[in-house]
This record gives sequence, C-alpha cells and structure tokens, in this order.
Amino acid sequence: MSDAPPATGRPAPPRSPKTAKSAKAHKSPRRRSRELALQGLYQWLISGATPSTIEAHIREMDGFAKCDLEFFDALLRGGIAEAAVLDARLAHHLDRKVELLSPVEHAVLLIGAYELERCVEVPYRVVINEAVELAKTFGGTDGHKYVNGVLDKLAAELRPAEAAAARRAP
Repeated sequence: MSDAPPATGRPAPPRSPKTAKSAKAHKSPRRRSRELALQGLYQWLISGATPSTIEAHIREMDGFAKCDLEFFDALLRGGIAEAAVLDARLAHHLDRKVELLSPVEHAVLLIGAYELERCVEVPYRVVINEAVELAKTFGGTDGHKYVNGVLDKLAAELRPAEAAAARRAP
C-alpha cells in the first residue's frame, strides 16, 4: 500500500488494522456461521433466552444469508444443548470457574469445545485458529491468548492422536 497522497492532493485517511484486514479478507460461510453463533451464545449466556428466540433474532441480522446455515444451527443449538457437558470439559483446563469467564470468552470456548468434540472433520488447528480469531475480533485485549491455551489443552484431551501427530510434524 502506497503512502503517497491520492490524486486529489489530500492525504488518505488512516485505516485501522481491523479495517484494512477485513477489507482484504473474504469471510467464508463457516467463519460467518461462527460469528453469528458466537453472538447467539453470548445472547443466551446473558439473557437465558430460548434457542428459538435467539435464532429468530440472529436470522434478521445483516449477512445471515452468507452463513453456512447447517453449521450455524449445529454450533448454536449444539452449544446451548451441550453447554453443561462442554463447560465440564473446559473446567479442567481453566484457571478460574466457568462462571467467572467473560461472556465472550465463554461463548468462544463453547464453540471451540463443541467443534473439537462434534466436528471431527474440521482439523483441530482450524478449530483453534477460528476460535482465536473470534476472540481477537469480539473479545478483550488478551482473551485470544487465553482461548488458545485452553483449547490447545482440550484438543490434546479430545483428539490425542491428531494433536500428537501435529506436534511431531516439522
């Protein structure tokens, strides 16, 4: 990207890193599904609304048509239905009680844990990378580091052969 002023003679307005990155990156339908599921799980964690109510609200959002609907349904409904089991699995790798997690980190970890356990066709490194990206976009300053560490430990537990093979690879 050139730092030269545009032809008008006025300097171009600065672009934030997120703006520049998002302008270049095309979101896949699965990435969009994860973002929408995150918003739905966040809403569920905060309000306790029913999955049907949350899903109806999410379906009205801009960009919903660009998501992988089947994957979105699996993440949202599966994350809610299996939250207690997923939280129990996550609890072994947390440095605090699940209830003390920020709602964004909690929702990201639910999605990551669900994918590690139920979406075995998705490589574990992809699951972790996608969760880290969600945490960077929607979470606090260093939340992505926490999410990465927790899901890496959970992957070793849920997908030991895959995680061990990946660690041995150059």
